[in-house]
Amino acid sequence: MSEHEKENVEQADLAETVQEESLFICTANRDFAAYAQEELRRLFGSVKSSVLSDREVLLVRLNTGTEDAVRQIADSRPVFLRHIQPVQFERQGENVGELLSEAAAFVAGSGLIGAGIKAALQVRKSEDAGGESAPKLKEWLEELLRATEAEFVSAGADWIVSVYVTAGAVYAGVSRPEDNLSDWSGGAVRFRREEGQLSRAKFKLLEAEREFGLDLSAYRSAVDIGAAPGGWTSLLLERGLKVTAVDPAKLHPSLLKMPNLTYIRKNAAEMKFRENEFDLLVCDMSWSPKLMVQLVTGLLHALTPGGTAVVTIKLMHKKPMALIKEVIASFEESRLQVQGAKQLFHNREEITLYMIKY
Repeated sequence: MSEHEKENVEQADLAETVQEESLFICTANRDFAAYAQEELRRLFGSVKSSVLSDREVLLVRLNTGTEDAVRQIADSRPVFLRHIQPVQFERQGENVGELLSEAAAFVAGSGLIGAGIKAALQVRKSEDAGGESAPKLKEWLEELLRATEAEFVSAGADWIVSVYVTAGAVYAGVSRPEDNLSDWSGGAVRFRREEGQLSRAKFKLLEAEREFGLDLSAYRSAVDIGAAPGGWTSLLLERGLKVTAVDPAKLHPSLLKMPNLTYIRKNAAEMKFRENEFDLLVCDMSWSPKLMVQLVTGLLHALTPGGTAVVTIKLMHKKPMALIKEVIASFEESRLQVQGAKQLFHNREEITLYMIKY
């Protein structure tokens, strides 16, 4: 083998070695980053990580290439990992202006952002990073990238430019929206609070609809177990459903005159519904997981075959992954097939399950 051929082989080997490792910024809900890390460890084995922002954002190095890592993560449908950001640019330093200019030059030089391209700029900061706010840094970045002639949008982007700023470094990457698990910055899904909105809980059902690809307006009749004060009930009524709201506590007075509402002031465990009365069952109650499973499964006769259940499960002890496995097994023994399980951005100490009755 000639020296030239040896050099080509060595370069090919080096390229292959580089492709066997990838860097990501990974985000979970506050206090649940360790469980997101465990999900990655179960997928990839060895995972090197460091904390970028207290209790929710990690810098993770994986022992596989970026494309393969993205595919494996998406296919695994993680519960706690809500957002990933590929890192292709990493610079250490304390002058954020200079580092951001270098990051912009990298993005512009990638050839992915240009005329006719819709790009979303997502800029976040760690808790210990001082200086300008994230929105201000985003303005700077957009100005630095103005020469690319890309169209900067907040939704419907072809590419997402992600930048994460810490006290001593800037990390950046360019990726397709579907490669980030969520097209929201950090997976933080934001809904506008409406005047007179009954509770923040409404956002959980809105996010579940979006996350699981549901169309709540496609259902006919719903039962909302533990409905008070009525956040989920109000959304279902807005979608045009007939809703039976069950709770010994009071619903908000604004709902009581709604023509499609039946309000029953009882504990749901005392209820006797007709067979196949509803095609949607929802439940967002602060009960123990075991009691929640018993309550929902006890009412499954009222859900039509092929009907949908959306239920939140409170994570009340220190082994949430084992708990989730146990709860899913219990539901699946009771003719509920789990289609999706996720700790949504609007969840706190809980996850949301999307299930179909078979």
